[in-house]
Amino acid sequence: MRGCTRAPAIAVIALVTLLICAGWRASAGEFNSGRAAFPVKFADEVTPYRVTGVFVLPGERLEIEVPDDETLSACGLDAAAGRIVGGGRNRWTWEAPQEAGDVSVVIHSPELEDSVVLNVFVMVPFGNLNGDHLNGYCIGEYPSIPLKQLPMYECPTGFVEVTEDNLCTPVSPHFQLGQFICKQSGAYPKYLVLRERLVLKLELILEKINEAGYRYETLHVMSGYRTPHYNQAIGNVKYSRHLWGGAADIFVDGAPLDGMMDDLNRDGKIDYRDADMVYEIIDRMYGKPWYAHFLGGLAKYKKTLSHGPFVHVDVRGTRARWGT
Repeated sequence: MRGCTRAPAIAVIALVTLLICAGWRASAGEFNSGRAAFPVKFADEVTPYRVTGVFVLPGERLEIEVPDDETLSACGLDAAAGRIVGGGRNRWTWEAPQEAGDVSVVIHSPELEDSVVLNVFVMVPFGNLNGDHLNGYCIGEYPSIPLKQLPMYECPTGFVEVTEDNLCTPVSPHFQLGQFICKQSGAYPKYLVLRERLVLKLELILEKINEAGYRYETLHVMSGYRTPHYNQAIGNVKYSRHLWGGAADIFVDGAPLDGMMDDLNRDGKIDYRDADMVYEIIDRMYGKPWYAHFLGGLAKYKKTLSHGPFVHVDVRGTRARWGT
């Protein structure tokens, strides 16, 4: 998130690793994806990046492994908290602490001289809600009946506690936790729900935008997580994927940095045609075998009095299209 000045609340070993890896952002004029020399699998996701956010419950056991490379020598895992309770060669079972907070888990390969940092956020369980509030922050009420009885519309298991100290913690090479916070007013701590798959998809989109010749270090997340309270206040649909941390409304912004979609087609106007260029870059990935994991909604929206043009993406697991 642009403008952040606070350091992430992470362990010293992870901070050192991030500083070493920071070189991928240093070269002016050249985009670097932040991909590591080896992937890491956790739960149902595989990250190719040097830093990735992960979201677990207190005491949850997380299966971590370096997959599909028997030629790679043994890697190591260091965790700032929690404990390793099982595993084998290049795979570990890590148990999260019982308290909510941020923990860095570092997987390092001496052979490849590279590391992957999992910034693990131990969430506050959903059951800690006091009515529709959590520590004074209004969450609102999730639908009591999941849409079409689909598990993805059940109440989230927990909430990430966002403070002024972890606001800038990376959840991927080019995105930070604070970019996904709900727009509703209120003091810290605030709370959000965020899916790892959404962040991994946004990194892929950003990479493809740069491959298309547009130089951007991040995407502007106009709307990430929405509490049910806020979602209702703005009159959005009851089952919006934003409530479950699996959707983002995005645009590219940087020339100039003004909180508005850039004039990508250089026609002197900021309009739906610029959003359409981002839309097409994303839509061209549909049908590729490597993109099947990221299937979801895609829509483009015109400029209004309250916002500029933008593109909606989500990771619902099925193809959906709507909008302008």
